[in-house]
Amino acid sequence: MGRSFEVRKASMAKTQGAKIKVYSKYGKEIYVSAKNGGIDPDSNLSLKRLIEKAKKDQVPSHVIEKAIDKAKGGGGEDFATARYEGFGPGNTMVIVDCLTDNNNRTFMDVRQAFVKNGAKIGSPGTTAHMFEHQAVFQFKGDDEEAVLENLMMEDADVSDIECEDGVITVFAPHTEFFKVKNALAATMPEVTLDVEEISFVPQTMTEVAGEDVAKFEKFLDALNDCDDVQNVYHNAEIAE
Repeated sequence: MGRSFEVRKASMAKTQGAKIKVYSKYGKEIYVSAKNGGIDPDSNLSLKRLIEKAKKDQVPSHVIEKAIDKAKGGGGEDFATARYEGFGPGNTMVIVDCLTDNNNRTFMDVRQAFVKNGAKIGSPGTTAHMFEHQAVFQFKGDDEEAVLENLMMEDADVSDIECEDGVITVFAPHTEFFKVKNALAATMPEVTLDVEEISFVPQTMTEVAGEDVAKFEKFLDALNDCDDVQNVYHNAEIAE
């Protein structure tokens, strides 16, 4: 799999409008994390991870600060998580994570994205069992043996390490995110992490080819146009 991890998530940062969507997404996630777990990143590790990820995605500081200030006030909206699963064009498997203040609206929006694009939304558990909830780190390198040895020395639990085209990908249980990140920083301080996140990683990939490529991309765009959609995970591998 290796570098193909980067295409397993639907990317939203393509246009200026999409950038605004990304800012809104992070603002909402940071607000919810700070409201539920506290506004101090040192004691709220979920918030710390989100802030670091937002900065890496070039989210302006004022967006981050505004979300934390809003949570500090104790008022504001009450958002709940919602997850939808199903099958996309080309028999691909899809997980859609949302944050919503209106479950009925969110379900209808996501369902329409499925129905209008030849996809089929399923019940909870339809596809999730075919994904693994993992921490994923990706950086330039070619010696996975040395990386594994370094992580073992730091007693970090690792699921798998892959090396492809000069890029190393480390997979670990999602609960080990900070332990693995700190271990990489301690043993390889010169390394720049290009990817550091918690994601749903598919156990198997499904090749999408021919007419299904355009259909699948249109389907992803429709999901990302839904205001409440935060992340889309899939097992599609687009044929070149």
